[in-house]
Amino acid sequence: DVVETEEHYKSRWRSIWIMYLTMFLSSVGFSIVIMSLWPYLQKVDPTADASFLGWIIASYSIGQMVASPLFGVWSNYRPRREPLVVSTAISVAANCLYAYVHVPHSHNKYYMLTARALVGFGAGNVAVVRSYIAGATSLTERTSAMANTSACQAVGFILGPVFQTCFTLIGEEGVTWKLVNLQLNMYTAPVLFGALLGVINIILIFAIFREHRVDDMGRQCKSINFEGEESGVLDQDAEGNVDHVAVVAINFLFFVILFVFAVFETIATPLTMDMYSWTRKEAVFYNGIILSVVGIESVIVFMVVKTLSKKTGERAILHGGLLIVLVGFFILLPWGKKLPNIQWQEVKNNSIPRTTSIEMLMPFWSLQGMQLPSNHTVEPVGCPVTQSWCLNTPMIYLAQYISSDILIGLGYPVCNVMSYTLYSKILGPKPQGVYMGWLTASGSGARILGPVFVSQIYTH
Repeated sequence: DVVETEEHYKSRWRSIWIMYLTMFLSSVGFSIVIMSLWPYLQKVDPTADASFLGWIIASYSIGQMVASPLFGVWSNYRPRREPLVVSTAISVAANCLYAYVHVPHSHNKYYMLTARALVGFGAGNVAVVRSYIAGATSLTERTSAMANTSACQAVGFILGPVFQTCFTLIGEEGVTWKLVNLQLNMYTAPVLFGALLGVINIILIFAIFREHRVDDMGRQCKSINFEGEESGVLDQDAEGNVDHVAVVAINFLFFVILFVFAVFETIATPLTMDMYSWTRKEAVFYNGIILSVVGIESVIVFMVVKTLSKKTGERAILHGGLLIVLVGFFILLPWGKKLPNIQWQEVKNNSIPRTTSIEMLMPFWSLQGMQLPSNHTVEPVGCPVTQSWCLNTPMIYLAQYISSDILIGLGYPVCNVMSYTLYSKILGPKPQGVYMGWLTASGSGARILGPVFVSQIYTH
């Protein structure tokens, strides 16, 4: 038995902190431009429509889903510094490409699609990050380390839009550096800032990050990832000890957890616009506040769950998290009798008496709460009559919506952390790059299919 020295302990945790930073920057790369994608796309390519915007948003997760298993395999057989540096360099180059998508004379939207897909491809390194942390921590340290990793990811998602908001002060025109044909404005400054953070991350990986591996008891042990050692092969006996049923079960659970959150995140804006007659500006503003509060709540939950898991165990907390999410969606069901306000901009013939046109569409008892805009220059608000369910489905009260937000914001981070923690403990002390790659890919698949599913189903 090799007792861990103090120097080894410090070096190990410095490397883990570099992995926390890498995870943070990965999520910032996704969220730092999410609010400005649509106006920037309209500016560089007026031919792009809202459906193409959906593909641009999904391209990040597609790139991550493809890259995660590849980087995972790479990290199992080579020093992890290699896939970490290469993936971060890809993200830096992709951010620079995004800043130049205005330069080509045509097909600009496809360059933007490519740039976002490559940023997602670079973000596939989260599989390497989680694999390293799983191998560099003992069983007693792992839940806390995984919670910290997820907290860094959550903080990145929260701060990304904050950075974007700060860069709006530059303005839409900004300044132009003609020598390199670079426009520095509210759309390009965030990605260039992201590229700068990526370069700093690469420097820190070279300067501070070291390969470390400990067993479940925390004792130092050798790894095939160490530079200078023979690459060797994996212990096939150890590989055979993996409970593959449990591995598939956790992958499925993780897909469900991220699918649920992707559905919730996608449906928030249209749901609130339909139910509460909010304008586009109000919906973005109010939901932005709500999601920021939910994000802060999630970070607090990540911190609390570390302590709680030591008393109850990960499996019980995962059950509890799933139950909380279920209750959150149960509350979101339309229980009342009041119908949402209806927007009637689709009624083209203004000469038809208002009562006659309404009576043709819906029974008398459902007229209460109806909203008919008299001024057509004002943005129509309410539930569109083209969605037939608006005429007979009770509205979801604001108190229901906020209660559901709070519960899902509580249950989701619990499920997220416990999934990763249980998964790493099921796999044991062997290199986990490939398996973590599949887990990340299943989450990316959920973030692709969730929005597509709910956007198709919601109208019907």
